[in-house]
Parts: sequence; structure tokens; C-alpha cells
Amino acid sequence: MMKRSLSLLAALAIFTVTGAVQAAEGASWSTDYQAALKEAKAANKPILADFTGSDWCTWCIRLGEDTFSKSEFAAFAKDNLVLLEVDFPQGKAQAASVKKQNEELAAKFGVEGFPTLVLIDGRGKEIARHVGYLPGGPEAMIDWIKKSVPKS
Repeated sequence: MMKRSLSLLAALAIFTVTGAVQAAEGASWSTDYQAALKEAKAANKPILADFTGSDWCTWCIRLGEDTFSKSEFAAFAKDNLVLLEVDFPQGKAQAASVKKQNEELAAKFGVEGFPTLVLIDGRGKEIARHVGYLPGGPEAMIDWIKKSVPKS
């Protein structure tokens, strides 16, 4: 009985890790604003810019765990969004060019706190924003995006 329980537990762990990896693989986050703009314009998709403190902001980390890491969000994002991480880490190394770009983006979009989510069109114009943690997981995020993005 103990062997069977351990086998089931091991299988469950593998399934869980595999699901998380697949979700992470499905949602590809860029850190290059100009490349994201180009992709958004070409694909006629909005950019979801996540202004985050990925290694210190509790609510940013929770948003990543509760929403961005889920397969439902990854599947939706793959078909409907260009994802842009605008990170302000305290303990992670970051290229000087990315740091400068992120500071400029925070100033351009008037970001004052984390997390801040900004939907941006392919011309760089803000469509909508949400400041703070968005509860409700992928469903709430997808609903907010669908309500915010004009039908084309």
C-alpha cells in the first residue's frame, strides 16, 4: 500500500511539474519593447505589459503564480496577446539597456506601483490599465482583457 501511494504521489508530482512547464512555455514574455510593438502591429494584437518587481513584490509574484503560470492564460495569450515584462528587480541582474528602457516605459505610462498591467496597441498607445493584483486567476485576467480591447 505504501509503495502504491508513493508511486501515485510521484506520478502526481511529475504531472504537476509538466503542466507548469507547458504553461510557462506557452506564455512567452519579451523584455524588448520595440520588438513587442513590431509584433503587436504585424499580428494586430495588443501588448499586455506587466510592470513588475518580479523578485521582491509579493503581489507581483502572486499574480505570476495565480494567473500567468496557468495553462488557461498561456493558451489565451498565445492567440491574443503580445506579452511584455517590464521588470524592476532588486536582486536579479538586468542589462543596462533593459533597465533604461523599463525606466522610460514606467515614466511614459505613469506607472507608480506594482503590479501595473497596461494594454498597449501596436502604435504604443495605452488601451487600458489595471493597478494592483487582479484576483480570480486566468479567468478574471482574460475577462478584463476581453472587456478592455476594442473589437477589430
